Amino acid sequence: MEKIIIKPKNRWQAVNLKEIYEYRELLFFLIWKDIKVKYKQTIFGIGWAILQPLFMMIIFTLFFGKFAKIPSDNIPYPIFSYTGLIIWTYFANSLLFAVESIVRHQNVVTKIYFPKILLPLSSILSHLLDFLISFFVLIFFLLFYKISPTGNIIYLPIFILISILTAFSVSLYLSALNVYYRDVRYIMNFLIQVWFFLTPITYPTSIIPEKFRLIYGLNPMVGVIEGFRWCILGKEITSIKMMYFSIFIIFILFIGGIYFFKNMERSFADVI
Repeated sequence: MEKIIIKPKNRWQAVNLKEIYEYRELLFFLIWKDIKVKYKQTIFGIGWAILQPLFMMIIFTLFFGKFAKIPSDNIPYPIFSYTGLIIWTYFANSLLFAVESIVRHQNVVTKIYFPKILLPLSSILSHLLDFLISFFVLIFFLLFYKISPTGNIIYLPIFILISILTAFSVSLYLSALNVYYRDVRYIMNFLIQVWFFLTPITYPTSIIPEKFRLIYGLNPMVGVIEGFRWCILGKEITSIKMMYFSIFIIFILFIGGIYFFKNMERSFADVI
């Protein structure tokens, strides 16, 4: 009988893609489990994927679009805000769910070996169902306002992948820290609220003074939402440099997150 010996890896070794592929069935199972847990014993079920961004869009259109007269770069404000809201809602909800992923599966983490990185990854991917449902509602709004997609739409899958990468990258840091410091779960709601207003969801980046736009690009979600609107609405990008810088930050976060998570993962079972 062949023996399998599991040895501790180098502290700063990057993620083993071959190992991730070998555990792909576990990843699919975790995604399906997360979807079932999320909607178990709910009244509206997957309808929440529509209701949350829809109600927020109505409120923002009323107060920011009608009363505050916040500009929307010549795009109907409901479309402008909803386009930003569906990608933000995906990011925020998947991140909140992913932060708890390791602690939520602590019984498994302490008993068997598997790549722990699958836990935050499955939480991020399971929320794609919500995003796709809310995206179909966006299509309805585009038809209602008679907005036709431009040739930029071919780049939409790229920006969806970038949004997934953004949520996953941030979750690598926070899910690992949550194992050691349970305060993380309590500050997440506050962090998400602050991050929301630092992101161009209810206002365009054109109102940001030019001298501050590169600094504003430090927010990785700026590039995601700017690119998302560019793909769907054909909206002119306010600052190419700002968007590229924001996307560059995402890749830096991802690389750092991989090494950070792998370094912390070594003692998950002992601490949790």
